Amino acid sequence: MREGDDAQRVPPGRLGEVALLFLRLGLTAFGGPAAHIAMMEDEVVRRRGWLPREEFLDLLGATNLIPGPNSTELAIHLGHRRAGWPGLLVAGACFILPAMMLTLVAAWAYMRFGSLPETGAILYGVKPVIIAVVLQALWGLGRSALKTRPLAALALGSTVARALGVNELLVLVFAGAGAVLWKQLREGPPRAAGGSRHGVTLGLPMTLHALAAGATAAAPFSLGGLFLFFVKVGSVLFGSGYVLLAFLRADLVERWGWLTEAQLLDAVAVGQVTPGPVFTTATFIGYVVGGSAGAGLATLGIFLPAFVFVALSGPLVPRIRRSPIAGAGLDGVNAASLALMAVVTWQLGRSALVDGWTVALALVSGALLVRLRLNSAWLVLGGAALGLLVRGGVQ
Repeated sequence: MREGDDAQRVPPGRLGEVALLFLRLGLTAFGGPAAHIAMMEDEVVRRRGWLPREEFLDLLGATNLIPGPNSTELAIHLGHRRAGWPGLLVAGACFILPAMMLTLVAAWAYMRFGSLPETGAILYGVKPVIIAVVLQALWGLGRSALKTRPLAALALGSTVARALGVNELLVLVFAGAGAVLWKQLREGPPRAAGGSRHGVTLGLPMTLHALAAGATAAAPFSLGGLFLFFVKVGSVLFGSGYVLLAFLRADLVERWGWLTEAQLLDAVAVGQVTPGPVFTTATFIGYVVGGSAGAGLATLGIFLPAFVFVALSGPLVPRIRRSPIAGAGLDGVNAASLALMAVVTWQLGRSALVDGWTVALALVSGALLVRLRLNSAWLVLGGAALGLLVRGGVQ
């Protein structure tokens, strides 16, 4: 009751601050989901104090248990926590919109001129900054999440498992189950609890997958088919951008022939180099195959399930936390979530820290974050400018 009442009595100005924050993040959040999450933690926990770090971790854990773009779903959760149901819609839309518009411009240029603008120099400077931002967030989140030795051990085991190639969802499920098992061994059989509701949340995507797969059976191109295809992708996709690439290639290139291999790779590249959600790859693809209408429908289709899943699962997070057994499972999922972020950071670091300039930029960025608490958005913009300057000089 209290949560619903709070959502209805949103103080004036909160919706505006939610919109402004997530518009800015949508314009400056380069680097993929791990970087987006780190920037959100910096803004809403450290700087604004909208919620405690422990609650942020719970929301992060919840987003990892549902399909779709994790950082976008976290933005939607945070908007709901700050400004109720209107905030849920505004935060998600404002985080998506800048990336969508930038991708739309890139798609227009691509179709008109047949190539993409050069982005290597920008990424050369941005990636080292992102490494520093994510490491700083991991340190802060880890101190809150890894409260006991068993949780630290779960995080370590999850890191090793993911590094060896174990599926992300399996890592999360086993970590949650391991935390519950440890609690039961220490404290005895649990009292009846409502923690099984995660099964409802995880079962829904599979049902949607079956329905959407049937709806998108082999057919000639249509805007309706494009929309349903991206609804399916948004409803069932767990994992990284490489998993997204596999989904898109299987149907759009091999099965239906709506895209060429080169067009698909260019679409994924645009999603990677623009700020905001990587899923705006759908905007590019929609424009290439269906013009402006296709871009709009593809974007709506891939992100719509995220809003639905957060609206369904969000109210359950506080109840799960109040249940001792379900809360233990959530602690395990939180530990594994940080492990997944750590593995992504390691992978990104190998491609980002390639010479003395990039190592120095990462170190300076880390020092500015820790010592001066400089806003990460300014660091990202500074890294982009330095990348253009250094790469321009080298070439």
